[in-house]
Amino acid sequence: MRQGDQRKPVSNLIGLVPLVGTLRNYRRTDLAADLSAGIIVGIISIPQAVAYALLAGMPPEAGLYACLLPLVLYAVFGTSSHLMVGPVAMTALLVASAIGTFGVPEGRAPASVAAVLCIEAGLLLWLLRAIRMSGLVNLLSHPVMSGFVSAAAVLIILSQLQPLIGSALGMGRIFDLTQLPNMLTNANTAAAWIGGGSLFFLFALQQIGPRLLRRAGLGLTAAQWIARTGALVVTVVATFCVVVFDLNRSAGVAVVGAVPPGLPGFALPSLDAALWRALLPTAALVAIIAYIESYSIGTTLAARRGTRVDAGQELIALGAANIGAGLTGAYPVAGSFSRSGVAFQTGARTTVSGLFCAAVIVAALLFLTPWIARVPMAALAAIIIVSVFSLIDLRGIRQHWRGHRADSLTQLFTFGVVLAVSVEAGLIVGIGLSIAFFLRQSSRARMTLVGPVEGTGQVRNVDRYPIEASTKVLALRIDEDVFFANAGPIEDGVLERISRQPGYRHLLLVGSSINRIDSTGAEMIARLSRNLAVAGIKVHLSDIKGPVLQQLESAGVTRELTGQIFFSAEQGLRSLA
Repeated sequence: MRQGDQRKPVSNLIGLVPLVGTLRNYRRTDLAADLSAGIIVGIISIPQAVAYALLAGMPPEAGLYACLLPLVLYAVFGTSSHLMVGPVAMTALLVASAIGTFGVPEGRAPASVAAVLCIEAGLLLWLLRAIRMSGLVNLLSHPVMSGFVSAAAVLIILSQLQPLIGSALGMGRIFDLTQLPNMLTNANTAAAWIGGGSLFFLFALQQIGPRLLRRAGLGLTAAQWIARTGALVVTVVATFCVVVFDLNRSAGVAVVGAVPPGLPGFALPSLDAALWRALLPTAALVAIIAYIESYSIGTTLAARRGTRVDAGQELIALGAANIGAGLTGAYPVAGSFSRSGVAFQTGARTTVSGLFCAAVIVAALLFLTPWIARVPMAALAAIIIVSVFSLIDLRGIRQHWRGHRADSLTQLFTFGVVLAVSVEAGLIVGIGLSIAFFLRQSSRARMTLVGPVEGTGQVRNVDRYPIEASTKVLALRIDEDVFFANAGPIEDGVLERISRQPGYRHLLLVGSSINRIDSTGAEMIARLSRNLAVAGIKVHLSDIKGPVLQQLESAGVTRELTGQIFFSAEQGLRSLA
């Protein structure tokens, strides 16, 4: 075998399994950096994982399981050196919604619903890679995502108010605000102190912690890093109080409860066809959100290091991570902004840091489950509330109302529907509104009357430059692509201008802004040429780009054109004057 043939399989393997290429060039300094970052992120992940599992309606160990095989599989197949895959708030909310709809009411175990969601989401991500749809990241516009995330954060906060104060009205459920007095009446005093104190500490550490630490002489990176350890500090202190004073027995403080020690086993998901069909829409949303959230975090952090993330490979990695989650009793996973940020700030250099993070979770499952069982629910509720509070962003609605009213309406409607109906309905409405506003904007006939600027040989907008428009030649620049949605309005606009000022002998359509024209647009130009010929007006084209000209030629427009095709508008106006 030739040397080039030997290298090709290795190159193909590295392309499919990036970890192989990473290990081939791994250095001792990389090991030290990845080890320290992985241990730190792993320690921070423990309280977050347990909190998000309870938010999703899953047992606490499911959150820890979501930090094991999914993280290992992403480390093998992923391309972001800092992305930490695992449980996140957005996917937890979708899982909770699915369990509440298709799980408990129909007698299915939450784990079976979550497993099917994981497998379906993973397979959909792989399907997107197979059909080369990594550009799906652009499907959800910023207003849709902002409205969805803000409303989801509000729902999550509402779901945590009862466990925050130890109310007995239904732990972790969203309650009717009219029940607020009853909720306060049924609050547990000790739990409320733990929850309130945790909430105050976390908010204070988040808002003023970095500044105080900087004044104490710490660098910016170290200050931000320490500020992100608040969840760990709260968990340790609150658990210490529960254990020392036996608050779960003496004061009725709700705690996580028994967590089975040891590693998860492998289990195939339910083969209930009805469940798979019912969960498919939710799984599609989970896949889209997981990819968009993870890819956005990965590219943002990669840009700071001057590296890049492979969008197609990320679909493979996230798909594998979710399938791994479904086979090990976890629930759908995505890239975590907070944990990925800590990995970045603590100097992680490769995806190997994720392997060390998973090793910390293994240690926790083997040795720390008795302590995890005594973590108070109030402290976990505070961690969740603070984690998602910063996601609420409605300022854009007011800021964009004048200049981008459609964006503000899309964000507002998405926010309202998520709160009033469901997260799935809110996303669907938001996407639908985005498409509708896009089509409405695209269907408008944006054309500009142009003419020659005296002494320059250039053609410009007659409304912005001192140009005397010709009474013989109507020169219109079409300022957008021409397709089925706007072909009719463009034709109507041309005919309306001609009828407004009879006497034109030539129509010059300037195509400098046209990058694409479909069959409907091509037929519109041919129809204009035929119809205006009856009135003695010739139709000419100028500034037509090569690909567009090929499309016009293949549609037969150039044969039906009564006028000429000029290289530039200046040339056309000189010839027709």
